[in-house]
Amino acid sequence: MRTTTPNSPHTHGRWRRIGSAAVATAALVFTGLGTAAQADAVQSATTSAAVTYAATPCATPKHTGDLTCKSYRVTGGLTAFQKMQAAKTGITPKAADASTPSGYSPTNLRSAYGLTSAAASNGSGETIAIVDAYNDPNAEADLATYRSYYGLSACTTANGCFKKVSQTGSTTSLPTSDAGWSEEISLDLDMASAICPLCNITLVEATSASYVNLGTAENEAVALGAKFVSNSYGGSESSSQTSYDTSYYNHAGVAITVSSGDSAYGAEYPATSRYVTAVGGTKLSTSSTTRGWTEAVWRTSSTEGTGSGCSAYDAKPSWQTDTGCTKRMESDVSAVADPATGVSVYDSYGVTAGWYTFGGTSVSAPIIAGVYALAGTPASGTYPAQYPYDYAGTSSLNDVTSGYNGSCTTAYFCTAETGYDGPTGWGTPEGISAFAN
Repeated sequence: MRTTTPNSPHTHGRWRRIGSAAVATAALVFTGLGTAAQADAVQSATTSAAVTYAATPCATPKHTGDLTCKSYRVTGGLTAFQKMQAAKTGITPKAADASTPSGYSPTNLRSAYGLTSAAASNGSGETIAIVDAYNDPNAEADLATYRSYYGLSACTTANGCFKKVSQTGSTTSLPTSDAGWSEEISLDLDMASAICPLCNITLVEATSASYVNLGTAENEAVALGAKFVSNSYGGSESSSQTSYDTSYYNHAGVAITVSSGDSAYGAEYPATSRYVTAVGGTKLSTSSTTRGWTEAVWRTSSTEGTGSGCSAYDAKPSWQTDTGCTKRMESDVSAVADPATGVSVYDSYGVTAGWYTFGGTSVSAPIIAGVYALAGTPASGTYPAQYPYDYAGTSSLNDVTSGYNGSCTTAYFCTAETGYDGPTGWGTPEGISAFAN
């Protein structure tokens, strides 16, 4: 098996910041990254078709021990969607123009993942729960703008489609509002809508980004009846995580998706929980293939890209059979996450009201939650993380075979290969079959 130079050991026992601004040396110095990382990231920013972006504010923890969100917002340059549109129309759009969408649309995403017909008829009566920290006071209004623009049916409190609650289930006593987490919330709600437009959505807002509060929100989402729960947060592994597994993530019969991380190679929790589906990130581009799309591992720099790795603490689930990692291996599946090939989101609280392009594995986790919802209610007593493994190597998954997210001693931990690999798992959805019981 091919090997490469090992990374420096990751620090365990504390939550590490997920995501860093990859567009300016000053931002990199502020976050404490080394000279080599600065050079790598700055070169990437200046040579990658001038697409610039920065980690959203919730990627920096407010308090010691807080988990962080995994999203980036494009701040300049032309995105993949804008270039695609320019090629069609001959008109080059203005960069970072919040008046019109600049990222992939629901139609683009459903086309890329073979979901067009399923999304038109599946998901009715299913509920996707979104777990995030703090309150987004504009969540319902912003979701309405997104859905209306793209011709999706209304999803409101009034028609019973949308519900927003605190971690205790209250609809009136909500957490403190937070601009950074509001961007994350808008992203998560829009992606769930894009993939499963007929699904109901419950937003569960934790009081803060601590593990206890986010875990309490996770339990509340399940208690309210959601069979699909998306989580776009995480941090470094620690010896406490197996107890968190028991307390918060062990919900048989519920598809729980978790972002794999945005800090490139290295295992993160709760993505490494044995009870969840760890979702990696890809670069999604149009192509002349029959599918019409192609994907590679998302990596921008040595400190930025999709996460992956072998857990130091969580036991390997029975359905995971890779031989290089004796414990839980991250990831299971993947979807688009590269900000340069990012998705359109409407947000009015975190930034100036308007359309923005977002990336990060915060994009891929709610997309996969939506695919599970299209595939139908999970069977009681099962762990839906297993479902894609039953379809490993079949046409129900798009095998991602190019790219890498870092250096590792066991090649598939950080490098895309035919079949299973850490950065992208078994690949991306091609229809819903691999996500059904």
